[in-house]
Amino acid sequence: MPITDDETIVQLLETSDTIAVVGCSSTPGKAAHDIPKYLLEASYDVIPVNPFAENIFDRDAYDSLSDVPDKIDVVDVFRPSEEVPEIVEAALDRDDDAAIWLQEGITHDESAEQAEKAGRQFVQDRCMKVEHQRLLG
Repeated sequence: MPITDDETIVQLLETSDTIAVVGCSSTPGKAAHDIPKYLLEASYDVIPVNPFAENIFDRDAYDSLSDVPDKIDVVDVFRPSEEVPEIVEAALDRDDDAAIWLQEGITHDESAEQAEKAGRQFVQDRCMKVEHQRLLG
């Protein structure tokens, strides 16, 4: 079961420092730009993952999760639901035990089961900015 209780979400938000944003956009006004920008301003270390951008927010953008050299605490996904399985696979291939967070409107129950079997926290269909503002703002 994906995480739905506020207590666990608060714990995840409070104990995470580095968020890799898969599908991070360089276009202001898009949710995939404005939400990571909010997270950056909320003192998270945001790592953009976008194969079509050199840098976003004056930070290097990586082509894929496997290219990110830093330890990741949360993989925040801004890609269509049908792309979730390969993103979850890439997250599970990493050694950093990152939680996986699918933004509002993005769900994938099979990937949730796979992540949980691997011992990873999994949130789906929730906006990280909305949850941060609601629970910690």
